[in-house]
Amino acid sequence: MNKPVPIAGTAFDSAYFRKFYFNAATRVTTAAEMLGRARLIAAILRHAQVSVRSILDAGCGIGMLRKAFAEALPRARYEGLETSDYLCARYAWTRGSVVDFAPRRVSDLVICYDVLQYLDDAHASRAIANLATLTGAALYVSALTREDWRTNCDRSRTDRAVHLRSGEWYRRRLRKRFNHVGFGVWLRKDVTAILWDMERPG
Repeated sequence: MNKPVPIAGTAFDSAYFRKFYFNAATRVTTAAEMLGRARLIAAILRHAQVSVRSILDAGCGIGMLRKAFAEALPRARYEGLETSDYLCARYAWTRGSVVDFAPRRVSDLVICYDVLQYLDDAHASRAIANLATLTGAALYVSALTREDWRTNCDRSRTDRAVHLRSGEWYRRRLRKRFNHVGFGVWLRKDVTAILWDMERPG
């Protein structure tokens, strides 16, 4: 039996999700914001001519992207992966961690949204390496960085019990196996995509 993956001092229980997701006064994001994110990811992949028939949402939380992708990519099958016992019991997600999850089949698109900052350096590195085995084509990654904490996030609504690293720390590891398309979307290096020179990140 695998040992639990160490998580930064956060208990992913009902109190956590009540504060950051269910309570309108303190929630960190909204359904409208997540729909916009899903639409953006879907549009980028359509433009790059990457077909998406299956989605793995690694660290899916309460599943806000499930409904969003049902609109943005209606033909894609969605699977939620979670470490939280509370969420798995409530939503029947697949129990597991992005660090070592090993499904029978890869997914066309893997989402790893606001997960990696909860892992220490060693486990976050392992998770990034594992992402390349979980997806057959595309990956979307977002993680709170030191720069985000300094200048971007609303600290009153953001969990501070995380590991703050530089964005380059993540990008350096992701570039070993992926090419960055933009806006957090990455493609495996063995995936052929139609991208014009001036459309690619510098």
